[in-house]
Amino acid sequence: MGIPVPEVPATAIMSPMADKSAGDRPARQRIKTLTQAAMNADVTVNQLEDVLGGLGDTLGDLNTSLSNLNSAIDRLDNGLDHFEATLGRIDDLMRRLVTLVAPVEAIVERIDYMVGVGETVMSPLSVTEHAVRNAFNALRNRGSR
Repeated sequence: MGIPVPEVPATAIMSPMADKSAGDRPARQRIKTLTQAAMNADVTVNQLEDVLGGLGDTLGDLNTSLSNLNSAIDRLDNGLDHFEATLGRIDDLMRRLVTLVAPVEAIVERIDYMVGVGETVMSPLSVTEHAVRNAFNALRNRGSR
């Protein structure tokens, strides 16, 4: 049925809750005041039970939210581990690419040198070509005047 309430002598209950303002008030008024105080305490206990019940629901919701947050943090941790592994692989790839790029750079430098030599060799030919063209143009223009 419910929780059994132990029997306690009435004097034990009344002594700590004695009405100190009794003075010359009649016993009936004092009992009425104590009854009202007991009813107020009962209402307060019911309100406290409601608050604690709501607090229990809130703590349950908080527990669920924290579990979801823990799951999200675990997924983030896994994602960061994967990202770190990917960066490691990219770093390894970059080291291999550097070893491949060095010979290509050397080849480009040689080709650049060869083009420079070709331009240097062609420079006198270009000057000669322009001089010959100018001479032919002068002869052509002299004949047409």
